[in-house]
Amino acid sequence: MSLRGDVCVVTGACGFLGKRLVRLLLEEEKASEIRLLDRDVQAQVLENLEDCRGETTLSVFEGDIRDGDFLRKALRGASTVFHIASLIDVTESMEYSEMYGVNVKGTQLLLEACIQENVASFIYTSTMEVMGPNPRGEPIINGTEDTVYDTTLKFNYSKTKKEAEDRTLEANGETLQNGGRLSTCALRPTYIYGDGCRFLLYHMGDGIRNKNVLFRMSVPEAHVNPVYVGNAAFAHLQAARSLKDPQKRNAVGGRFYYLSDDTPPMSYSDFNHVLMSPLGFAQNCYFCSIFKRSRQLERKKCNWEL
Repeated sequence: MSLRGDVCVVTGACGFLGKRLVRLLLEEEKASEIRLLDRDVQAQVLENLEDCRGETTLSVFEGDIRDGDFLRKALRGASTVFHIASLIDVTESMEYSEMYGVNVKGTQLLLEACIQENVASFIYTSTMEVMGPNPRGEPIINGTEDTVYDTTLKFNYSKTKKEAEDRTLEANGETLQNGGRLSTCALRPTYIYGDGCRFLLYHMGDGIRNKNVLFRMSVPEAHVNPVYVGNAAFAHLQAARSLKDPQKRNAVGGRFYYLSDDTPPMSYSDFNHVLMSPLGFAQNCYFCSIFKRSRQLERKKCNWEL
């Protein structure tokens, strides 16, 4: 089922995944309009899309995702929302109220705007971390959407993403103002990598400051399934096509799906090293937790400020 002629809204459109999805929509579909919703949309982002824009209108909506009136305006006349925008914090350094406001309240306001503005499809970018690992560190081996796991979330990022995902899936089937039905689903990517990945750039910067030696932030046996950003974007497109298809909508709606590809499973740190070793980076043999590393950076920051 094509999105030809549709009006699509992409939140977080200037982010790592958002930019790739917008480009994919332009290359693969003949949408009437794509609306880029973000706090700040730089002119360079639009210029970089000119080579594939074709006849599709690119519209910019700059604002706060916690502003309901702004969201209603951005969604008016739209048919599909890709909700990628999120606050990510893996070091517990961000205020919970700020994270809750964006990740949970922002998602709820978007869902309400969909109902008020008759937007039929809503795809939410969740995360693998809404599943775990739990505080006991129990592994998930060859897990699927049907895997039973004792999930007890410890971190604010995971908690807010899980609540936002729950609200998204609970909204599936809600009645729109025009009498139609809202179809929703959630996608749980693992570690997304690719050109422009700011996490890789962060680790690269750390490595340069550490004399071209990357810090080991995860133990070797803690494997994950990284997913390439282009494949993650394509999964979002496939989800939108399925939610639009009358024969697939009921089966796909109201469910979550893990995103992975054929990237070899390995630890975060080993994967980063595989990608950056051609640039001459070595890797520490000893493990340095991300929280310990965060405190080290904070102390350095204080020293610099003094």
